[in-house]
Amino acid sequence: MNEDFVFVDEAVPGIRWDAKYATWDNFTGKPVDGYVANRIVGTRALCIGLDKAREKAASLGFGLLLWDGYRPQRAVDRFLTWSTQPEDGATKSRHYPRIARADMFAKGYVAAKSGHTRGSTVDLTLYRLSTDDLLPMGGGHDLMDSVSHHGSAEITAAEAQNRRYLCSIMEECGFRSYFFEWWHYTLENEPYPETYFDFPIT
Repeated sequence: MNEDFVFVDEAVPGIRWDAKYATWDNFTGKPVDGYVANRIVGTRALCIGLDKAREKAASLGFGLLLWDGYRPQRAVDRFLTWSTQPEDGATKSRHYPRIARADMFAKGYVAAKSGHTRGSTVDLTLYRLSTDDLLPMGGGHDLMDSVSHHGSAEITAAEAQNRRYLCSIMEECGFRSYFFEWWHYTLENEPYPETYFDFPIT
């Protein structure tokens, strides 16, 4: 692992995670190349920002749950290959109900050169510290649909408010949002803005 990258759970005390691409619970339906261990990795700069976000969230009664951080380029390459394969319907209803898998890249839900691969982007959500329950956000991780866009009119007022909580926390702590995915945030001053890494998460 690059010396400027760390396991987020070791650098940010109290963080929760569920590395979706290391499991069968993702849009490809199986663990993805490069995700050997169910851990979240990121740059040290990312972790500093996440620790600030964790503290801010805690002051509001929330915790952070991470789904993804650094993403090896080989995983992105696997997404590209998967998108060209025949549709089997296994994950379509949950992850891309209104588009074809081949359209994920053109519609902005998956990128051939991902910010995740630079090490300072995270996918995350909020949960209530008092109950451990996830806040309803109007759709889960990697729901590739207009309902996942910031400002979507297809969700409830409570879900929209929860998205605003997450967005305000992250933006206050130095992150920028991504219009198409309410869960996706990138560190504004990322240390490797032009570098795409490919070491596996082990």
